[in-house]
Amino acid sequence: MRNGGQLLVESLVGLGATKAFGVPGESYLAVLDALHDTPGALDYVLCRQEGGAAFMAAAWGKLTGQPGICMVTRGPGATNASIGVHTAMQDSAPMLLFVGQVATDMRGREAFQEVDYRAVFGTMAKWAVEIDHVDRIPEILSRAWSVATSGRPGPVVIALPEDMLADTSDMAPLSGPVPLAQPAPDADAMDRLSELLAGAARPVILMGGSGWSDEGRADLQAFAEAARIPVVAAFRFQDRFDNRSDVYCGEAGVGMPPHVKAVLQGADLILAVNVRFGEMTTDGYTLFDLPEMRQALVHVHADAAEIGKIYRPALGIVAGVNAFAAALKPCEGPWADWCAEGRAAYLAGLELPDQPSPLTWAR
Repeated sequence: MRNGGQLLVESLVGLGATKAFGVPGESYLAVLDALHDTPGALDYVLCRQEGGAAFMAAAWGKLTGQPGICMVTRGPGATNASIGVHTAMQDSAPMLLFVGQVATDMRGREAFQEVDYRAVFGTMAKWAVEIDHVDRIPEILSRAWSVATSGRPGPVVIALPEDMLADTSDMAPLSGPVPLAQPAPDADAMDRLSELLAGAARPVILMGGSGWSDEGRADLQAFAEAARIPVVAAFRFQDRFDNRSDVYCGEAGVGMPPHVKAVLQGADLILAVNVRFGEMTTDGYTLFDLPEMRQALVHVHADAAEIGKIYRPALGIVAGVNAFAAALKPCEGPWADWCAEGRAAYLAGLELPDQPSPLTWAR
């Protein structure tokens, strides 16, 4: 027999979690005790504020592809952490936020720091759930892990009533995550992509998102470099592509540089890989015509709901990013000069102009 806190911690370890970020609170003491008492339990990083803990968990999810774990207490602890949940959702980062909750016999009475987490986080996270019975911990935790990592990755919020955590269960903890294979691109779609590229004079690859493996990034880079197609990174994803590559032309982000706008607006085909077309990447939705771009758009994403959500593509491909990159076929076109112009403009943008002051810049 285990109490809810022990069952939760052992299940997280079984799923492969190794680290958690959080601020302790009395509402989930059973979990904290289990972290202390369980051999080989995940490392708990003590933070000073829940917003920072949530940002750390979101960053962990982006860097590793596995859900970043965050644990906070109820009420203000959860609301402080909400900014990290929002960021994880917008950045498509897998994350699990565990929140202490009032006892089940107090719900609906406006108990001390009581919050309806389904209502508060329902539109902010991929899923918000409350575990109402200790026996359901493995079931809900397994689903939460899969939801956070599948399709478009994102955050899941799990409320933990304190009496549920203290209850005991004979349920076995989880021993591993559900294996999820990335959807492979359709062969006919890849042939159609080759046709569209063959007819393009100025193609651009716009890439970003979470879930990239080292192999997937290498496959996309090898394809772009062999074909001489310029690559632009979406907002906050410039680390997904080697900036030293001679096909990399910058980031479509805040204060978008003129040379990046010129590459994207001057293109006649945009291959958008794992991109959700947020406000920053589209320069406030002014960079491209709505709902159909002037450029031919090929949109590749693991979540079909993202394709056509804002811009209507000439071709939509539902596929995992790494499976898509591995399936790319070598192609050739008259793109070397176009790519070189984009790269030269990017490098020129890194040069600091002389400043109207007695200070000088070290070059």
